[in-house]
This record gives sequence, C-alpha cells and structure tokens, in this order.
Amino acid sequence: MAVQILTIESQPFAENSYIVWDDSGTDAFVIDPGFEPETIRDALEETGLALAAIVCTHGHCDHIAGNTFLKRAYPNAPIIIGAGDAPMLTDSVRNLSGPFGFDVTSPPADELVSEGEKLTVAGIELEVFEVPGHSPGHVVYVIRGTNPVTVLGGDVLFRGSVGRTDFPGGSFEQLKRNIQRVLWPLPDDTVVYPGHGPVTTTGHEKRTNPFLAD
Repeated sequence: MAVQILTIESQPFAENSYIVWDDSGTDAFVIDPGFEPETIRDALEETGLALAAIVCTHGHCDHIAGNTFLKRAYPNAPIIIGAGDAPMLTDSVRNLSGPFGFDVTSPPADELVSEGEKLTVAGIELEVFEVPGHSPGHVVYVIRGTNPVTVLGGDVLFRGSVGRTDFPGGSFEQLKRNIQRVLWPLPDDTVVYPGHGPVTTTGHEKRTNPFLAD
C-alpha cells in the first residue's frame, strides 16, 4: 500500500490537519480538520480526491473547527471520534473554544470508536488505541500497512515534547503511561504525525524526549 499524507497547518494554533489516501484509489480521509477547512477542500479538489470520512483524534476546538464546513461540503462523510471525547463536539465549553472566545461546535459524531477496533477508511485500515491524558477520550490511529508503520497521533507525542495536560480531564501521569503502553512497542522507525509541529519517530522520542525518560 502506498499511503500518501498531506499536511495542512491551520492557524491560530499551528494545528496540523492531514489528508490521507492510498494512491491507488480516489477516496481520502482527513484527520483533525482545523480552522482552515477551505484549504482542505481546495487540496481535495486539486488532487481529484473525494472525502470519505472526517476522523478526529480528540475533541479540542483546534482539531474539530473544520468539521462543520467539511460536513456541509461532503455530507456523506461520517465524523468519527473516540467515544470519550464525543461530547466535546457539540459543547463549546468542553472543547475549550468558549474559554478561548471562539465558540466552535461541530455536528455530532456519526461513528464512535474505542480501543481494539479496526476500521477501514478510504481503503486504509486503522487500528484504534486510547491514549488519554491530554484529553479524556483521546485516540490514536495506527496504520500497519505502511513501511514504516504510521501513527496519526493528535496531541499525544510531539518531537521533543508531549501534549499539554493542564486542560480539564488532563493527566501527565496517564499520558506518559499510555504513550509507553501504546507507542513504545511499535518499531523504532514508526513515523508519528502529530497535531502540532514536525513529524517524529517512536525511536527518536524513546531516546531523547525529556518528558518521557524513566
């Protein structure tokens, strides 16, 4: 499988949205559409791709802000999110947009996922793992059909850092424990696509990340 991943950074939080597709097909899914969904739509149109799903790692406002726009543009594309963060979609206080003065809401989820599930989106199989700590219901999606393995990681593990844990429902101890449980067993060359900042690998972070040293 030749999976292609296009990064679209949206402001004001420098959030990474990703368009993901198998280059043998014409469908794609988007991970965590941020505050510039028009750019995502334009990229889909320029590459001749149809949006098959809107896939969210968690429910904070900078990762769901584009859901409404894309759902209107692609009404058949389901919104998929971990069960634990689903209430954030429709609640501006829970998704932190209200406190930031944005008042963002999303349509409700069409599909809820939880640890251990496998789903096939746009012809690509995703394994779901729960990695709470940044948000209570944060999930990551692992694609094992790529070489190297790919992680669509949201705000869990960054290059040289980890997701904030000072938001409601956050826990550094929980985040660290779940990163080590879910991500460390993956091969060292596993590529992690994070919600902010540059890509990294599990091996690099195991060796160098100051937040995760034992």
